[in-house]
Amino acid sequence: MKPWLGPEEVAAAGEAISSGWVAQGPRVAAFEESVTRKVGAQAGVAVSSCTTGLHLVLHALGVGPGDEVITPSLSFIASANAPRYVGATPVFADVDPITMNLTVDTIEPVISDKTRAVILVHQLGMPADIDPIRALCDSRGIALIEDAACAIGSTYRGEPIGSRSPYVVFSFHPRKVITTGEGGMIMTNDGAEPTRLRALRQHAMTVSAFDRHESDPADFESYPEMGFNFRITDIQAAIGIVQVGKLDSIVARRRELAGEYGSRLGDLVGITLPQDPPYGSTNFQSFSVILDARFPMSRDDLMRHLLDRGVSSRRGVMAAHREPAFSDLAHRALPITEKLTDHSVLLPLYHDMTDEDVDRVADAIRKAAHP
Repeated sequence: MKPWLGPEEVAAAGEAISSGWVAQGPRVAAFEESVTRKVGAQAGVAVSSCTTGLHLVLHALGVGPGDEVITPSLSFIASANAPRYVGATPVFADVDPITMNLTVDTIEPVISDKTRAVILVHQLGMPADIDPIRALCDSRGIALIEDAACAIGSTYRGEPIGSRSPYVVFSFHPRKVITTGEGGMIMTNDGAEPTRLRALRQHAMTVSAFDRHESDPADFESYPEMGFNFRITDIQAAIGIVQVGKLDSIVARRRELAGEYGSRLGDLVGITLPQDPPYGSTNFQSFSVILDARFPMSRDDLMRHLLDRGVSSRRGVMAAHREPAFSDLAHRALPITEKLTDHSVLLPLYHDMTDEDVDRVADAIRKAAHP
């Protein structure tokens, strides 16, 4: 993965620096508005990362010790860390073998009377089937939080991810489709109140640092509750505004490249390629292929084969339940999660990748398939 950054981002960051306002200020508000308009949400709250966004939402919902939060093990470890930050217990559910996402059938068996929330991850930009999961959560009084770290630019039933659930959290890490270096944003909908989230991200102060510059100096801020320092800067936001303007082009190119991979690799036996689910479209934040027993190489051997030919690849999505940090948690068997994490590999895919680059990767894989 390589972010698509150019002179426009350099100029925007330079203007922010020259303005003298480099902490959270007017450009952060403008960035929030640009993302909100783009995805059709009701409001956006910029934060320092998707991880802090998940943490902040769980805190705002009052999730804490004694509560359980259902999340996939098949996800970056942040999805499981966030419940622990508020003292809750992550409960791992298995995933669908094709979309790599939670479903009603995998969530329902692990719901208990302690379940307070479900973190629904749109894995690698692949949209999960939101509506039946939301119906299940609503019927049980369970909060639904969408971990859309990878999913800006993906769609669900014709609408952008970010426009549906009360809380949807994006990431703008450099491995994501658009970037601010580090950063994230909570999108709120259905009457979810962004005002408290904005206060909590800056120590719960009642008057922001920017607003203090416009107010009577004798109007002191107060701190009615414990908050956090989860802010981003105007420099990051300036870059983000430019990146949002490029989002459609970035997603279109990524989908073109995924199509090129499909045309070159789709006939191979023993390898499954990602594709859109019937209810939505993916931004192809990553291109993850799944190997089965018919493929003549193991996942690790394929990665070494590619590297020997100058092609970088990465293992597929990790399984948090296998990590020492979560070895103390009891969990149901997760056979699909373990199969996917052991047999999937991420191939190169980034905006300025050329068709010749795709040929090079595909040729190396075809040689592996026919040694």
